[in-house]
Amino acid sequence: MIRVLFICHGNICRSPMAEFLMRDLAEKNGLAGSLQVASAATSAEEIGNPVYPPARRKLAEFGIDTAGKTAVRLTRQDYDRWDYLIGMEHYNLRNMQRILGQDPQHKLHLLLDFTDRPGEIDDPWYTGDFDTACREILRGCKGLLAHLQRTGALQG
Repeated sequence: MIRVLFICHGNICRSPMAEFLMRDLAEKNGLAGSLQVASAATSAEEIGNPVYPPARRKLAEFGIDTAGKTAVRLTRQDYDRWDYLIGMEHYNLRNMQRILGQDPQHKLHLLLDFTDRPGEIDDPWYTGDFDTACREILRGCKGLLAHLQRTGALQG
């Protein structure tokens, strides 16, 4: 079982979108039993809040329901619980390192690093562009899934 934790600032837009899109991809590829996926925030601002409505609507276009998901905060213990801790932008990575400490097992990554066009995913909370964020997150999730299969971490 490979465990992936997606992380963004508030855990109400990008990281839950990644969590649900990756879970959907795993199911559609027959890998749901081999992959555990969740998401978390680096800040405490949104803890307990549901997925932000525009992100929820975007996921609904894929037939994905986010009911029951509320924002949780990344903890130091998460480093030992997860195989991959995936941020959306360098700001997330810096905060992840602050919370988690050192990364001796090289578990911290940016989502788009698993694609042919590495970079950052802008926060749609500020840009209002949930279409682009979703498209980039989906591209990143597909790249991560391909990486996990290519390296033999996931069979299928």
